[in-house]
Amino acid sequence: MNIHPIHETMLSRVEREQALGQHSKVLWLTGYSGSGKSTIAVALERLLFQAGLVAQVLDGDNIRSGINSNLGFSLADRQENIRRIAEVAKLYVHSGLVCICSFISPTVKMRQSAADIIGADDFLEIFIDTPLYICEQRDVKGLYKKARAGEITGFTGIDSPYEAPIDPALTIKTENQTIDESTAQIFAFVSDLLKLQQ
Repeated sequence: MNIHPIHETMLSRVEREQALGQHSKVLWLTGYSGSGKSTIAVALERLLFQAGLVAQVLDGDNIRSGINSNLGFSLADRQENIRRIAEVAKLYVHSGLVCICSFISPTVKMRQSAADIIGADDFLEIFIDTPLYICEQRDVKGLYKKARAGEITGFTGIDSPYEAPIDPALTIKTENQTIDESTAQIFAFVSDLLKLQQ
């Protein structure tokens, strides 16, 4: 039996994008824990869907519980977490889908490595710029309180640094905006980039 390479016969990204009527991209939302990344990501996914665009959210809830369930929160594990996420996001891009990634990804190096895997042309870094004190006030999971008490170590913003993006595609300042306003700002920025011109 002869085994032949199949990559040349697989559906191409262009074919998939044409069928879906959209350009596939990765929208990489970064910011502190509690900045609103996941809430915005889910709201954005729905807005895109209502506009006839197909997107998929990747965040800690659906990644840490599955594909990355064997990883902890050391720097090495965080880097591996981002590497795997970027590889999955790259597959979504090839499938013609918009992939919304919502991860702290605290260092410039981590986010650059994700961009390198995905491809710079397909990677849109979106900084969810929420001041740390507001994230601490929200603290919906009680993580900041535990970090301040020393019950959690290596927590971003407390005893582990967060490096803000140097030149993001878009910065969303959520301090004086509602979730709907922040989501609408991203949607307005990306919608023309994602719609396939017929």
